[in-house]
Amino acid sequence: MLHLTLRQLKVFESVAKCRSFSRAAEALHLSQPAVSMQVKQLEESVGLPLFEQMGKKIFLTEAGQEMFRYSRAIAEQLEEMEGVLARLKGLGQGQLKLTVVSTANYFALQLLASFCQRHTGVTVSLDVTNREVLLQQLSSNETDMAIMGLPPEGHDLGAESFMENPLVVIASPGHALAGVRQIKLQDLERETFLVRESGSGTRSAMERFFQEHGIAYKTGMVMSTNEAIKQAVQAGMGLGIVSLHTVALELETGRLAVLDVESFPIMRHWFVVHRQDKRLSPVAAGFKAFLLEEAAALMPGNQASPLSSMPSS
Repeated sequence: MLHLTLRQLKVFESVAKCRSFSRAAEALHLSQPAVSMQVKQLEESVGLPLFEQMGKKIFLTEAGQEMFRYSRAIAEQLEEMEGVLARLKGLGQGQLKLTVVSTANYFALQLLASFCQRHTGVTVSLDVTNREVLLQQLSSNETDMAIMGLPPEGHDLGAESFMENPLVVIASPGHALAGVRQIKLQDLERETFLVRESGSGTRSAMERFFQEHGIAYKTGMVMSTNEAIKQAVQAGMGLGIVSLHTVALELETGRLAVLDVESFPIMRHWFVVHRQDKRLSPVAAGFKAFLLEEAAALMPGNQASPLSSMPSS
């Protein structure tokens, strides 16, 4: 009979995910010797090595792969048990694990603050990351739900739209096109664009839009964050296409301008997403209902025209 503890399984799972004892120790806020000891005790209980080292890298053995599969199943069962018990307690307390794409972080914090003010016993674990990592977390059931653009098909995910996400063309206030009305799409072919990395939802929407309209655009730089794009655009290095929700402060302070380009904004939507087989806790179900029913109305100026901050020509 195996004699193991949940703590050992948690430590083992972290090492298996990180493929590193030191990174697992950082993630768990433990010392590396403590992590190594927990894994060693688990291996002694199992009677088989769970990891093998090749050079500076560690890999799961066959027994380690089986242990990882069962440890994930046990973790999911425990999470489900916590959810069932939380239902008996109601929405007054509990934990919400939420992951958002970096673009959504600009408004997600406002919505979370509003939700938590109503439910003061709720604690939130928030992870802001890129689209790829977010999908991995959903797949491995590491998060209750996510806020993102339209998720890809074939991932067994349930997704519901809760708010419009207009993509707009931004420029520095001193740009020649700032303040010009009814700019033709063809005029953008002479401009340089600062774009997000391949795989970004905004990048994909931008490429699809220009392709559908037969516009050939010139890429100046590829950047991994919206903040970098905004700063580069503000410095006059080119134009950018970003979510209107990410530039509210810059528009208010006059550091950026939204261009009045025909066929813009590109209208997308924000979605609340979770695994289809996910049994939502009362807190997670309550937050989802909050997004679907109130998020759009709570966002300041959400229904305002994207061009309302532009100076008249």
